[in-house]
Amino acid sequence: MKRFLPHLIAFIVVAIWGVTFVCTKLLLLGGLTAAQIFILRFIIAYLLLLGYSLSKGIHWLSNSWRDELNMMALGVFGGSLYFLTENSAMNYTTTTNTSIIVSLCPLFASAIIGAFYKTERLNRWQTFGTVMAALGVIMVVMNGHFVLHLSPLGDALAFGACMCWAFYSLLIIPVSKRYPTVFITRKVFFYGLLSMIPYIILHPDLNIQLVINKPTLLANLLFLGCVASMLCYVAWNWVLKRLGAVVATNYVYLNPVTTIVFAWMVLNEQITVWFIIGTVLILYGMYLVNTKRPKLSA
Repeated sequence: MKRFLPHLIAFIVVAIWGVTFVCTKLLLLGGLTAAQIFILRFIIAYLLLLGYSLSKGIHWLSNSWRDELNMMALGVFGGSLYFLTENSAMNYTTTTNTSIIVSLCPLFASAIIGAFYKTERLNRWQTFGTVMAALGVIMVVMNGHFVLHLSPLGDALAFGACMCWAFYSLLIIPVSKRYPTVFITRKVFFYGLLSMIPYIILHPDLNIQLVINKPTLLANLLFLGCVASMLCYVAWNWVLKRLGAVVATNYVYLNPVTTIVFAWMVLNEQITVWFIIGTVLILYGMYLVNTKRPKLSA
């Protein structure tokens, strides 16, 4: 049960993150910008975690300046820079291109983490599994429409978002061994917001009144802030501790599956046989990654 629980939570978190694409799209259509959505959802998440930390006795700073710099990097790579590159990519390239590139994060994360941590390297079967899952992601996202419209700037931004999450997965490994999950998550939100100050100075209007006046927008924003950000980031950082960064990150492959299923339920988007085949490839690839564990050296 102790081994099963982290896998279950990882699946739930990724499923929720898959839903956020639809929620974000509704907010964009409602009149908010990508940056405004990010800032508002992180403000909500940070205030909730700050209130919880104050009630339990807050620890403000890390134990060393190196760890504090690491926390700052986590806030940038896993917060502001990730969301800005991902959302900006869709202004220059198709949603399909963005989804495919960002969802291939586990491939790059596995390579980067394996270069720094020998115990996290994939063996032959695990490498085969993660490549199989990546092919499944491409089939799921394209959903039978095998046409890509290349856009150098947009695709580069999407790749930048992919690499941001890979570096986030790498940087969280050392601090996760020394600090509580809630402390790390609160730092991610704080530095994510802090790094957005230049944008706030240039664009001080966050459209808060627009959100308050439209209950549907408010409900979507609260879901993004309370559930998808606050609860899911805490849960995900806990999963990274229990499963290791490589195995946990492979669950990102399921992100487009849950997005398309939710879009099918809410937006009446079609599901084809290619989606089903791709989902099977993802699940079997993840099975190989999770079961064919390499023997660790003493």
